[in-house]
Amino acid sequence: MAFTQRGHLKTHLRTHTKEKPYACEICDKRMARKSSLNEHLRIHTEEKPYVCEECDMAFTQRASLKTHVRTHTKEKPYVCEECGMVFTQSNSLKIHLRTHTKEKPYVCEVCDMAFTQRSNLKTHLRTHTKEKPHVCDICQKAFCRKNGLKTHLRVHAKEKKMKPVM
Repeated sequence: MAFTQRGHLKTHLRTHTKEKPYACEICDKRMARKSSLNEHLRIHTEEKPYVCEECDMAFTQRASLKTHVRTHTKEKPYVCEECGMVFTQSNSLKIHLRTHTKEKPYVCEVCDMAFTQRSNLKTHLRTHTKEKPHVCDICQKAFCRKNGLKTHLRVHAKEKKMKPVM
């Protein structure tokens, strides 16, 4: 790649060296570019300067707004060349491609089960830790998965329908 300014070359080289010289003073997250750090700081200040003209939703990052706008335009520019599925975000396509490659990069250190997504590994780890963060507001029964709670809530919905009216 060629650059017109030395600073741009220096910044680009960090993609290869993985150097991240800019650190957030609040959470210690590190960035390769100062502009990325400035954008990241909005997470802590809750500043949301990028506003959707369609629905007034606000975002901390320009890229998040751009992705959000696709919910209104229905634009899906990322296409799987394997099966033709389309996506609004490049990361969604990247995750989808693992269904074709069978790649499972997230491995449980306890039992070696592997997952295509970090979030699935995180949920799986609760089977080892016995953590149950999803709690029923009605009876306080706890679940490790949000879907477990959702299914459980049907029990209370049925109870409500079956109660005799006096």
